[in-house]
Amino acid sequence: MSGRPDNLSTALATRLNRIEGQVRGIKGMIERGEYCDDILTQISSVKSAIDGVAKILLESHVKTCIAPKLRDGDECATEELLKSIGRLIK
Repeated sequence: MSGRPDNLSTALATRLNRIEGQVRGIKGMIERGEYCDDILTQISSVKSAIDGVAKILLESHVKTCIAPKLRDGDECATEELLKSIGRLIK
């Protein structure tokens, strides 16, 4: 369970719905045989949008999950945060 506010969850879901539409659009471009560079441009856009979602979620994680654990003296929280960041920057 997360301490994430409902409005943030809604905003993330909205962004992900938009990304899902972009991915369907890319699939259609491939099926129609559109120019490769145009498809690559759209793929780059989707990757950037996903990174934006990850950034927002990581910020929320730090504020609502990690910070309270650190305040309570949970030393494992730092390791958890480092693992989360590590997954994102692979």
